[in-house]
Amino acid sequence: MKISIGFSPCPNDTFIFDAMVHGKIDTEGLTFEVHMADVEVLNQWAFEGKLLMTKLSFHAWAYCLDRYVLLDTGSALGNNCGPLLISRDACGLENVGDRPIAIPGRFTTANFLLSMALPASKNRICCLFSEIEQAVREGVVDFGLIIHENRFTYAQKGLYKVADLGELWEARTGLPIPLGGIVVRRDLPLAVQQKLERVLRRSVEWALAHPQGPMEFVRVHAQEMDERVMRQHIGLYVNDYTCSLGAKGRAAVKHLFEKAWEWKVVPPFEGALFLNEA
Repeated sequence: MKISIGFSPCPNDTFIFDAMVHGKIDTEGLTFEVHMADVEVLNQWAFEGKLLMTKLSFHAWAYCLDRYVLLDTGSALGNNCGPLLISRDACGLENVGDRPIAIPGRFTTANFLLSMALPASKNRICCLFSEIEQAVREGVVDFGLIIHENRFTYAQKGLYKVADLGELWEARTGLPIPLGGIVVRRDLPLAVQQKLERVLRRSVEWALAHPQGPMEFVRVHAQEMDERVMRQHIGLYVNDYTCSLGAKGRAAVKHLFEKAWEWKVVPPFEGALFLNEA
């Protein structure tokens, strides 16, 4: 059976998917048609139900919960790994007001966390994540919300951190920050959903056991080509929660959705969030 699958060109995604899409592990007879795109494009495709299996932002998932269920494996959660708000000059959150902020997409979890930190801030401009640093440097916007590799490069470009939105989340909740996950279509047979879970877990485990193995695939697609930055990126976003959400990871995801439902910023949903949820 051929499965259409979507993930981003970011190092953490190419790292964990390398083994399954290149047949380095037992795929239990499954083959994969890969669609690689920026996370906000993946989010839009998920709203359309375009792919059978995809990476997406947890914020975006709130708008297609009826169509996709979350796998236990593959999520990007962690500590000290959230989006950063940056500027050209050193300042604090109290200086933001309603000045323009470049964001990596309306439906990214980063934008949701920005709304938690600055609910009154509405002047937001969507940009490709890799173009945000330059937009700030050139004065197109006053602030930028950065994700992925840019966490490791903004300071080298003379920019300043205003706030780490992941740290704010962790201080308020005591939970790891949930950024994105891997979902599968609910209309797939349950046996196929479970097979995809097993195959993805093997792929993650293979990558962690053979960390040099996926690096050729990672390099081909990385936006930031510095090897040190690529490895920092993988080390930050691929962790124990990627292998399995576990009780704490599931609690973090549930808390994110409970807050979103409480604030009525996403549609309500009745049903299981997680595959094999009791």
